[in-house]
Amino acid sequence: MTDRPDPPRPDNDPEDLGNTVGRRARRKQKARAEGRRTAWFGLGMFGLVGWSVAVPTLLGIAIGVWADRRWPGEVSWTLTLLIIGVALGCLNAWYWIKQESEDD
Repeated sequence: MTDRPDPPRPDNDPEDLGNTVGRRARRKQKARAEGRRTAWFGLGMFGLVGWSVAVPTLLGIAIGVWADRRWPGEVSWTLTLLIIGVALGCLNAWYWIKQESEDD
């Protein structure tokens, strides 16, 4: 047997890959220039905003429950960290929405 490289297959043609990438880039630039937003974009933004609020809120609750068990007292760490988590989540969501609106 010889150690020759396999001949290029038609589906791995570098020129075809370049054409595909170029076509997709032009389509993306055209969509940005027209300012059209698809339903998928809206759903994606809805999910991004939801997760950016939910994750800090849930982390605040989890840490608060742990802190209440470790250091019980008059102050409810769960409630305090829940409020902080929601506030941080809302700031995070605002940041992402602002970033998307500046891309227009």
